[in-house]
Amino acid sequence: MLVSLFTNPYNVISLVSLVLLAYLIVVPVGEMVRTSFTWQPKDARLVETAVPGAFTAYHWVQMLSSEVSRAMLWEPLLNSLAVALWVSAISLVIGGLMAWVTTRTDLPGRKFFAFCVLVPYMLPSWYKALAWIAVFKNERIGGYPGFLNAIFGWSPPDWLSYGFLPIVITLSIHYYAFAYLLISSALSSIGGDLEEMGEIAGASRFTILRKITFPLVLPAILSSFILTFSRAIGTFGVPAFLGLKVNYYTISTMLFASVRNRQTVQAYILSIVLIFLAVLTVYMNQKMIGKRKSYTTIGGKGTRKNLVKLGKWTNPILSALILFIVVAVIFPVVILLLQSFLERDGIYKPDNLTLHYWIGESTRLIGEGEPGIFRNGAMWRALGTTMKLVLVSSVIATFVGLILGYVISRGRKKLSGRVIEQVSFLPYLIPSIAFGAIYLSMFSRPHFFIPVLYGTLAILILISVVKYLPFSVRAGTSNMMQIGSELEEAAMIEGASFARRFFRIVMPLAGKGFVSGFILIFISAMKELDLVVLLMTPATSTLTALTYSYADSGFHQFSDAVITVIVAIIMVVYVLAGKIGKVDMSKGLGG
Repeated sequence: MLVSLFTNPYNVISLVSLVLLAYLIVVPVGEMVRTSFTWQPKDARLVETAVPGAFTAYHWVQMLSSEVSRAMLWEPLLNSLAVALWVSAISLVIGGLMAWVTTRTDLPGRKFFAFCVLVPYMLPSWYKALAWIAVFKNERIGGYPGFLNAIFGWSPPDWLSYGFLPIVITLSIHYYAFAYLLISSALSSIGGDLEEMGEIAGASRFTILRKITFPLVLPAILSSFILTFSRAIGTFGVPAFLGLKVNYYTISTMLFASVRNRQTVQAYILSIVLIFLAVLTVYMNQKMIGKRKSYTTIGGKGTRKNLVKLGKWTNPILSALILFIVVAVIFPVVILLLQSFLERDGIYKPDNLTLHYWIGESTRLIGEGEPGIFRNGAMWRALGTTMKLVLVSSVIATFVGLILGYVISRGRKKLSGRVIEQVSFLPYLIPSIAFGAIYLSMFSRPHFFIPVLYGTLAILILISVVKYLPFSVRAGTSNMMQIGSELEEAAMIEGASFARRFFRIVMPLAGKGFVSGFILIFISAMKELDLVVLLMTPATSTLTALTYSYADSGFHQFSDAVITVIVAIIMVVYVLAGKIGKVDMSKGLGG
């Protein structure tokens, strides 16, 4: 029996998968928790009785109740909670209204608008933060006037340039896609029979919406609120760009500052707090959905929908949608592109336009001697690193997702399949910057048989593969569930090995799913900043890290040029995926 256990391909794959998942996901989190409860060598300078490696709650007591706890934990925590709550509420309103208009009304061009409202989420959230700075910054904080100040002579107040309000608005324009996707899916699944019965009973359209439609989509509404909250509370890019200049810290930006200041244990504690909050919100989501399962009813004639006739409201709603798309999608790209052509920041005149930040040679008069991005070695190195990272990690993550999807789909009734499914979902619960801190702690020194990975491309590929496992495994499982086992069984009878069956039968049938998973992870990795910002070195800088570095140093034209390149690559890949691979990325996008 023991021999068959280790010779059965399914058992071998399951065992190897569990060991690797435990090592790459569970062990790092446990290691971080352990470190937060032990004395570190440098602690002897603070406490004479400190014994390196011994158990202590000193670091937790300091973070929770000392003089520095307010600045390091409680204020950033309250800021994070406030941002996440407001972003969730606003995103829910925007996404819910968009979903209702594009799925339940007779609005002209609904499919076109359904695509357009998702475009902001396809792009990095922090590119909108850069656009916000370009428009609303003032000379008091930004050093140079922004677009509004330069063109209209109005200097925006500090609270509108940086801080809480800009962060909330920018993130809301990004994360409303969660609410849109979940609520539009729920609305699309509701049949017209219940609403027809309401009309026959004499109920008004508002009463039908309130008494019938709303209860049916309530689980989706709750899910969108909680999932948006879980993502917003741990995001780093937008709070970093719009908060750090005015010392507005969230948990994620304080974590980043702690790592920069070599306050390692404090950074681990902040990571644990972030993980706890994310896990708690997802748990609440599962409990709420479980309590309201009785509302997810689809009638037998659910294919027919009763579309609401907008009538005189058609033109106002069309105008509002077009205005939103212009403001949220088109204008940010245009303003950043325009910014990249300004020789001197804040002067919007024809004689101030230049191509220097794109193709200019090094000169002391512009950009402190920094050449244009297409003549800049740092840009080409970052582009090369980025393309290697996204291509390799996308291929590996997608292939691993198919393997684990195979194990899960073929082992639904087995404990191993259920455990792998649950463990592979864990990276989704860990905010990206906290995940980066975990891997920084684990691979900045030799760990078991793995050498030091910090400062190499390998750690970026590894963390990207593991972080995107929930997406690739979900896609792989869905793909494998559609592939019957009959062909495999026939090949097994003919004596074909497992490898031959998998690569000659399963992989060809899973081809389209592989392409979909690859493109999804490619785009997600292409725009990723939070995950890799703590792991960057000059030798392994990516385009997103280069953008952050330029913006942090005040070289806004350079950062705007680089982010324009990132946006262009993402949109080209998206268009090619739709045209060549027939892939609909609107059905799933990473954060």
